[in-house]
Amino acid sequence: MSEHKNNNNSENNVGLQKNSKQINSDSAIIKDVKVKKPDTGKESKQLIQSPLNKERPTVDPSPEKESKLVKPEDEDTRIRQAFADRDWNEIKSSDSWAIFKVMAEFVEGFEKLAKIGPCVTIFGSARTLDNHPYYTMTEEIAAKLVRHGYGVITGGGPGIMEAGNKGARSENGKSVGLNIILPFEQFNNPYIDNDKLLTFDHFFVRKVMFVKYSQGFIVMPGGFGTLDELFEALTLIQTNKIGRFPIVLVGKEYWEGLVKWMKEVVMKQEKNINGEDLDLISIVDNPTDAVKVIDDFYSKYLLSPNF
Repeated sequence: MSEHKNNNNSENNVGLQKNSKQINSDSAIIKDVKVKKPDTGKESKQLIQSPLNKERPTVDPSPEKESKLVKPEDEDTRIRQAFADRDWNEIKSSDSWAIFKVMAEFVEGFEKLAKIGPCVTIFGSARTLDNHPYYTMTEEIAAKLVRHGYGVITGGGPGIMEAGNKGARSENGKSVGLNIILPFEQFNNPYIDNDKLLTFDHFFVRKVMFVKYSQGFIVMPGGFGTLDELFEALTLIQTNKIGRFPIVLVGKEYWEGLVKWMKEVVMKQEKNINGEDLDLISIVDNPTDAVKVIDDFYSKYLLSPNF
């Protein structure tokens, strides 16, 4: 009898060992998405983490050592995960954490920026070097704005953003930076007031802060991010979601091609915008004219900046 039990136990143990080996050898799959460990090359289960626990990317602050874009294999994994089926509990858990993170960013932004007073936002490229004419021009524009009673808001990063904060700091004005966490390019510049630096994970929260607390927008030459911010402001003004604040494009050579396309193709040929929509934009070529557009707007409408 005892021998029979021992045989059964031995068989059970062998079965467990086989099952254990089978589990360990099988590739762990989340809804048909396979993920490889970087150190061993073996496949392992990708756990879903809340946004609050997600590690933030480290950024080398040296422009010369700009971090590279996401590697192709990482991008492939992210695309596969985006299309993976998730059950309701996974969706509910992940989205619930995201709501709290978004709320926290809005609350911090509203609390800090409600106290800053009248400001003008300067948009522009993070890649502009400090020896570029546009950098120098931005510094001068920011300094003039401060002398005319405004604070300056930028995206808080290098390039044109740094020049804007630097110009405001040079005149002891309010220098606000709304930074964003990115895998490359973006890090906060040293010319932002310590109590006026905010760092966001979400672009849409950051854009709300730009448009809610600005009395005007000065747009220097820039790339996709600058264009996104420009058209966000134009859309909100066109649809009466925010007031008709002045939008100034600085650099005729840079912007005239875009404006010409909007006039000839978007408006005349396709009739997708009205003529008065283009009246929202002013194009200038020097700091004096840029600040004059802001001043003239408020004097024309007999308005004073809010706050």
